Amino acid sequence: MPKTILITGAAGFLGSHLCDRFIGEGFRVLGVDNFITGDKDNIQHLFDHSNFHFIEHDVTVHIDIEEPIDYILHFASPASPIDYLKIPIQTLKVGSLGTHNLLGLAKAKKARILIASTSEVYGDPLVHPQSEDYFGNVNSIGPRGVYDEAKRFQEAITMAYHRFHGLETRIARIFNTYGPRMRLNDGRVIPAFMGQALRGEDLSVFGKGAQTRSFCYVDDLVEGIYRLLFSDYSNPVNLGNPDEITIIEFADEILKLTNSDQKISFKTLPEDDPLKRQPDITLAKKVLNWSPQIARKEGMKITFNYFQNLSDEKLTKIDHKDFSKHIKQ
Repeated sequence: MPKTILITGAAGFLGSHLCDRFIGEGFRVLGVDNFITGDKDNIQHLFDHSNFHFIEHDVTVHIDIEEPIDYILHFASPASPIDYLKIPIQTLKVGSLGTHNLLGLAKAKKARILIASTSEVYGDPLVHPQSEDYFGNVNSIGPRGVYDEAKRFQEAITMAYHRFHGLETRIARIFNTYGPRMRLNDGRVIPAFMGQALRGEDLSVFGKGAQTRSFCYVDDLVEGIYRLLFSDYSNPVNLGNPDEITIIEFADEILKLTNSDQKISFKTLPEDDPLKRQPDITLAKKVLNWSPQIARKEGMKITFNYFQNLSDEKLTKIDHKDFSKHIKQ
């Protein structure tokens, strides 16, 4: 019998790629999502697969699975600023209540669980690049605090279950990741720039564009997650690409890639927007023998091809998510 892995956030950008990988490795995959930010199109190709079973469920509500589970990947969470500013309470709940529920399920099933943390636990860092022993510089009551603190709590409760219950846990601190199935106009810089270029709009750069980001292609990230899950390491591990670039330089790259003659439009820098973001992946190299293999130029071509093939309806739709049914007034 194949091993069974439960993946929350299965219809999301990262979750759907993880479903593909584990099905490809011969696992039985239980995909869980309530579609608050996920998209059924991302996993439509899996619904007829004999090793895939989908459960529509909100993980902040208790979940009971009758069959044995060997592994859990907890990837349910809004991940873009536009999303978590619109649904702040849901963001906090999925990082706290949702994580508590999944840890309880892992304990009951004697399963190993990996949680998706984020580089945002470092906040606007005063240390550069960021290594796992840096405690961060986070504004807990700022607008981005709902995401940052949800993830910091998620790490804390995961380590508590590991130390107190002896649960097998893994923590991935994921830095900026990109690739096919990203949601256009979700507020992150890559789909924002590519969508604007394809629509013939000027590219929006916040501040002077001096802030930096480091972009990791999704296949590299999935490989890192896979290796971390099956490693013997329980403390947080940075997963990302250390190839750092300023946003203004990146905007120029996108204009060249898309063969666009648009201009760059400068906007006010959002509150608490990190000015530096670059992972120190020394630990991942040592513990997982992992480092990114796909160069930004190659990965961006693949990603742009994905966006280029979207329908006109998807390309021109401004608001891609209606959160009204998930919000209780």
